[in-house]
Amino acid sequence: MAEWIVVVDDDTTNLKAAGHILSRANMRVTALKSGSLLLDYLDKNQPDLILLDVLMPELDGFETMRRLRERPAGKNIPVIFLSASEEEQVPTGLALGAADFIKKPFVPELLVLRVRNAVELDRLRRKYASENTEAVP
Repeated sequence: MAEWIVVVDDDTTNLKAAGHILSRANMRVTALKSGSLLLDYLDKNQPDLILLDVLMPELDGFETMRRLRERPAGKNIPVIFLSASEEEQVPTGLALGAADFIKKPFVPELLVLRVRNAVELDRLRRKYASENTEAVP
C-alpha cells in the first residue's frame, strides 16, 4: 500500500517539486495551497502524513498545526514542517508535536527518507498502541 502524503505550501513550485519527488518514490500525493484548505480536506480524508509549510499567508503552519491537533481526525496524523530557515522554528514546531523538519529547497533523497521514516514510526506506534489495548482485560 502506497503512503498517502498531503503537501501544504502556498508556493506552487514547492508543491510541484515535492509532488514529483514523492510520486517518483511511489507515494500518493495530494497538494493543497493553504492551511485552511488542509483543515477542510481532513474533514473527509485521513492521509498517512502531512508536509506543512511554516510560512504561509493567512493561516501559517504553526496555527494550522494547532487547529489540526484540536480535531479528533487530526490528532494523530504525523506532520513534518517545511521551512526555508528552520533553526529558529524548530523548538516551536516540535513543541506542537511535529515529527520532523525538512529544509527547503528539498534534497530529494532526504525528503523521501524522512517521509518514509515518519510514516513507518507512526505505523509502529499505532500497532504498539493497538496491541497494548487488546492485551488489557
